Amino acid sequence: MSEYESWSARQTRLMHRVHARLAARARAATAFVSQPEPRTIGSFNRGRQLIAGNLMFAGHLIEAKGAMLWDLDPPDQAFLEQIHGFGWLDDLAAVGDLRARTVAQDWLWGWIDRYGRGSGPGWTPDLTGRRLIRWTHHAIFLLRALEPAQSAAYFQSLAHQTRFLGRRWHKAAPGLPRFEALTGLIYAGLALQGMSDRVAPALRGLERECRDQIDDQGGIPTRNPEELLEVFTLLTWAAAALEETGNPVAPEHQTAITRIAPTLRALRHSDGGLARFHGGGRGLDGRLDQALSASGVRKGAQGLAMGFARLSAGRTSVIVDASPPPEGAASFNAHASTLAFELTSGRRPLIVSCGSGAHFGEDWRRAGRATPSHSTLALEGYSSARLGREGRVAGARREMLEDAPEEVPVEIGHASDGLKLEAGHDGYVDTHGLTHARILELTFDGRGLVGEDMLLALKSSDRKRFDRVRHAAGKSGIPYHVRFHLHPDVDAEVDMGGMAVSLALRSGEVWVFRHEGGLEMTLEPSVYLEMGRLRPRATKQIVLSHRAMEYATRIRWSLAKAHDTAVAVRDLTTDDEDYDFDS
Repeated sequence: MSEYESWSARQTRLMHRVHARLAARARAATAFVSQPEPRTIGSFNRGRQLIAGNLMFAGHLIEAKGAMLWDLDPPDQAFLEQIHGFGWLDDLAAVGDLRARTVAQDWLWGWIDRYGRGSGPGWTPDLTGRRLIRWTHHAIFLLRALEPAQSAAYFQSLAHQTRFLGRRWHKAAPGLPRFEALTGLIYAGLALQGMSDRVAPALRGLERECRDQIDDQGGIPTRNPEELLEVFTLLTWAAAALEETGNPVAPEHQTAITRIAPTLRALRHSDGGLARFHGGGRGLDGRLDQALSASGVRKGAQGLAMGFARLSAGRTSVIVDASPPPEGAASFNAHASTLAFELTSGRRPLIVSCGSGAHFGEDWRRAGRATPSHSTLALEGYSSARLGREGRVAGARREMLEDAPEEVPVEIGHASDGLKLEAGHDGYVDTHGLTHARILELTFDGRGLVGEDMLLALKSSDRKRFDRVRHAAGKSGIPYHVRFHLHPDVDAEVDMGGMAVSLALRSGEVWVFRHEGGLEMTLEPSVYLEMGRLRPRATKQIVLSHRAMEYATRIRWSLAKAHDTAVAVRDLTTDDEDYDFDS
């Protein structure tokens, strides 16, 4: 039992186990009445690593060739959740040969033997839903060349888990966990003999979640792009399963799909990956394209998309966090990233955020949430929102964001030679009397981005507060830093006598960063945090530093493409980053 687990969480966990054991008494299913097509996308490379005994989950690598997965000593809760969710079935199915099937069968029936009667950590609604989807998707792969007794145990376990989920789905946390639980229940109810009575209640629950969790912008409360993709994927899977079995898709369900699709298009960079904000990563390769294709929705978003602004021209995409961060329980993974931006050129990320450090421990998780881990301006020692009080999220203690920006005015329009974004936030008004304003202009050909950051004391009360803070800091003023975090594949060198930085991409493109005089420019170490790595990747950041002395401070800078590559040879190779045991 975790020391961070509340009494209510322990009680919920106990009731999960009670209902799991009660559900075991239900009559077993004996066959599929329908079976959805496998829609999950796995990684061939990760599957090969699993077969070889390199078991990597939640940022931890255990080398155990030939080991039973359930004999391992999990290093943390995230590791436990990943193995009990059976997402690794996607990877083994992607390999699809005899060795992969043997490993998959050994681990699945090992789970049935050990936990199938309702014991163990995998009996939560979200994990059960996730597991049912995978078991159903990969049934043909799993059931090949089995004895009748093994097939019977498989169907009995499916029925057991379905009955449990029918009793407990409503106890899943709102948002992605509940969508996982409901989608799994719909899948099993449609596919399994004798389980059709579970479909109607699950559909009503799904309709309610679509109304409550998906806003008019096609966004979710956490503002996490990758989480939005996962919700969208589940909704498209559920819709496809319903259509294949001759069942209608409810209006609320279809409306949610229609709203989310344009938002995800706006949150996708030119390389196909998602913007990495508020705890999300770039998304599994191929999942976004698959989900968008399945949705049948072709239109794009107008204006802000889930609070993000997009500038796109030529081969360049710029995505800006242009709204206040999530609030309350939805903020437990949120970052202090207001007005931070990312820039991708073609298939190569250039300016990035550090990302979520959740898979590297609590210290990295907290560091990744701070403003200095994003490509924006920060006052020294301060973030635009603070990690504050702890709250309970899914039974665990989590630090919420507080003292966050409340006013974030945004205007998107045209400049003389391109697209223009003007925005600001009041995250430093209460502490320093300063408003951070940012102007970004992207040329029509996508070859140049001009930026201006301003620190402004707008009201008389703001000026009084600024004067007090400045005097307390001494004559030197209030230190600030504007950071531009670079992707690890970018080679950066200070150039032009320290007045510029040359940024070389692996595609052969070269970008040049410049700034107006009067600032200190340094090239400093940074990190890039991503899933599938054993440790953070080393990279660099450009830092502009100075001190705010007046009521108005302006920092001007630019990024311009100095050298391009021929279309015929541009970005023909990709980097396989599914596993990297050395970095």
